[in-house]
Parts: sequence; C-alpha cells; structure tokens
Amino acid sequence: MKSKELVSKTKEELVGLMNDKKKANEEFRFKAVSGGIKNTKELRENKKDIARILTILNKK
Repeated sequence: MKSKELVSKTKEELVGLMNDKKKANEEFRFKAVSGGIKNTKELRENKKDIARILTILNKK
C-alpha cells in the first residue's frame, strides 16, 4: 500500500489493517515451511506495510 492511502484512514482502520497483515505473515510462514510458496517477496512487502502503518499511527 502507498503511504498516501494509509494517511487518509482512521486509527481503527489502520490497527485492523495491521492485524490483517500480521495474520497474513503468520500464514505465509506456515505455507513456506510446507513448501507451497511461489511468491517469496510477499513476506517482505507485508513487513514494509506494517512498518508504514506503525509510522503513521505514531504520527497520529
């Protein structure tokens, strides 16, 4: 997600989105262990999105 999209969201939406990203990372790790992952960049993108969300939450 872009930072501009995240700035326009409320705190509750950002927290919900962050929780969704964390759950997606958790599921991604389980799939990686079982060998069912083809797109390995997804984990890195989710981590960056979480960092963006936390930065914006700290500014608000």
